Amino acid sequence: QVQLVESGGGLVETGESLRLSCAASGTIFNYSAMGWYRQTAGKQRELVATITRGGSASYADSVKGRFTISTGNAKNTVDLQMNSLKPEDTAVYYCHVLFYNGVTYWAKGTVVTVSS
Repeated sequence: QVQLVESGGGLVETGESLRLSCAASGTIFNYSAMGWYRQTAGKQRELVATITRGGSASYADSVKGRFTISTGNAKNTVDLQMNSLKPEDTAVYYCHVLFYNGVTYWAKGTVVTVSS
């Protein structure tokens, strides 16, 4: 069983920065990728950024150049550095892990609010 615990959400003003962190516990060594998704009311959950176990990162077009995803040395944490935040970045952010066998786990979500 894998548990994902997020931290770092909050309220900021436009142009400010936030760093989200996600720590995984349990059997995590054989994961394929970790990532961050976000969701706003009435919309589907959307991919923000992912990073493979090998370190290859990909981003949604809307956050390229502003957000950076990274994993810790032990590969059981994944962070999302969010700079130049915009009101449209306001959402619930979810940490996610995907294993090679297709199994996925989700964290409970952390709220990010960007005021204009």
